[in-house]
Amino acid sequence: MLKIVLATLAFAAHAVAFAQATPVGLWKTIDDDTQKEKSLVRIAESGGVLSGKIEKLLDPTAKPDAVCDKCTDERKDKPILGMTILRNLKHNADDAEWWDGGDVVDPNNGKTYKARVRTIEGGKKLQMRGYIGPFYRTQTWVRVE
Repeated sequence: MLKIVLATLAFAAHAVAFAQATPVGLWKTIDDDTQKEKSLVRIAESGGVLSGKIEKLLDPTAKPDAVCDKCTDERKDKPILGMTILRNLKHNADDAEWWDGGDVVDPNNGKTYKARVRTIEGGKKLQMRGYIGPFYRTQTWVRVE
């Protein structure tokens, strides 16, 4: 009986650790230049594809009704709050720790970057890398839930 209980506990612990290693969840974004908290982004998975939507703006100077006036795609002049900023990321079959192939938009400047994400520090943080050609920006987001 003890072996069954221990095996069940080990399986449950492994399942929790695996669940935390996925990018799915709520993340606090941290500006790579100022190191200030910017927003809460919820990353969801549907059909093996990740997307991320801004749930809350944390910057006290941000207007709650701000729009992405610098965006150049269908998000132009749309509210930043509720905007899908991360889309179409798929699990990389060749490098299993990364999700890539999608894009991320920076609502502050309207630029859209190719995107790669991976969890680090046991799923407590997310490394978000946006790039255009050889030029890239990397942010570290912190898991909220």
